[in-house]
Amino acid sequence: MEIKKFVEDKTLTVELIGRLDAVTSLELDKVLKDSFAGIKKIIFDLTNLNYIASAGLRILLKYQKQSDKNGCEMQIKNVQSEVRDVLNMTGFSDFLNISDGASKKLSIEF
Repeated sequence: MEIKKFVEDKTLTVELIGRLDAVTSLELDKVLKDSFAGIKKIIFDLTNLNYIASAGLRILLKYQKQSDKNGCEMQIKNVQSEVRDVLNMTGFSDFLNISDGASKKLSIEF
């Protein structure tokens, strides 16, 4: 997996490319660990993320909780259909701030 970070106007954008699994979620955690100083908003851009495992879900949940605790807004955007299906099936789409690029919250689809 490739991780790209950009900071602009107290907004951290994290672009994830490839697969977020047990190995790469540890890498992501290391990259983000000290990235919140002065940040008011974090955006996870999943345009090029084509797979997410349970370890990846745990990392997203960890940073959602950390964001809430620090008064920072967290948003997940541009979710691909394969990853969206996992977020919906696991119920994560109910409590993560997920938008489709038009800032609409996704819902569980059956």
